[in-house]
Amino acid sequence: MTGRVLHVVVPGDLDTKTGGYGYDRQIIHGLQARGWNVVLTGLPGHYPFPSAAECAAATTALAAIPDGSLVLVDGLALGALPVEVARERERLHLVALVHHPLGLETGLDADTSRLLLDSERRALACVRGVVVTSSRTTSAVASLGVARERVMVVEPGTDAAPDARGSGTGARHLLCVASLTPRKGHDTLFDALDEMLDLDWHLTCVGSAARDSAHAARLTARASTAPLRERVTLAGELAGPALEAAWDAADLFVLPTHYEGYGMVVAEALAHALPVVSTATGAVPELIGADAGVLVPPGDAAALHALLRTLMTDEVRFARLRAGARAARATLPSWDEACAQMEAALMRTFAA
Repeated sequence: MTGRVLHVVVPGDLDTKTGGYGYDRQIIHGLQARGWNVVLTGLPGHYPFPSAAECAAATTALAAIPDGSLVLVDGLALGALPVEVARERERLHLVALVHHPLGLETGLDADTSRLLLDSERRALACVRGVVVTSSRTTSAVASLGVARERVMVVEPGTDAAPDARGSGTGARHLLCVASLTPRKGHDTLFDALDEMLDLDWHLTCVGSAARDSAHAARLTARASTAPLRERVTLAGELAGPALEAAWDAADLFVLPTHYEGYGMVVAEALAHALPVVSTATGAVPELIGADAGVLVPPGDAAALHALLRTLMTDEVRFARLRAGARAARATLPSWDEACAQMEAALMRTFAA
């Protein structure tokens, strides 16, 4: 392999504010810092449901990559392009980057889920290796017919951050950072908070409404009417100083997600020394351990309500979790470590 050239194929805009795209950006920048020449190929379209014209554009984009190239393809695109990937399986060294299987997205009907899983199964059969972002995703990929020895785990890194100072008021300030999609569980959170109007709290939800506009509209309508309208702020998609300000003002991070490939935003909360309330999915249990947060079953509003009520009224337990979050921060891997692992995984795949 000469000059360590890597072609990275992503659907849509690399600057999209989600954990998956954030992972891709960090890996690209980190590999560039390690001397790799990274060539980005963006695939326009509505993935994982590209039109025929968008599939044709993907065919053209892949065909333009030189023979023998090492190509890392984000799973959001790869899983939707089994025919297009099959054409290139002998000519290119294809590696899949799977954040989580497409067919496991919350809110899909059974037929759509089955079609996506079958599509991804066929696409993964054409690659030389698969990178996943958590050890738990290994089993999901193996269930799609990929031998476990071909799956390599490269967990995300985490940027250093200052301690969140909190609201500075008597009200407990809750923060949820997640796109307004069914998988993230905002509706469960709203159900839990509906029963807590006797306590002093405020919820800020940071996240894009564009990925599932119908679901986002329902959440917006609910947050805009009694009893939540005085208690819930839908801040939209934030970045830079505005996002950092949201982290800084928080007392507690809440993510009642149904499914995560890893849970990068949970690591980000811990980097700000925030206690976490979430669910047992992805790497979330390992990230928070026994002392930095508490888990509830996905979709269980009653359990979430009981836990949040406890954390808003039991100052001793809340302080213990805050100390645990601060301690957990020291165990988070860096992006430099993640990029070194990705480099090793790519070199292993190319040499195979």
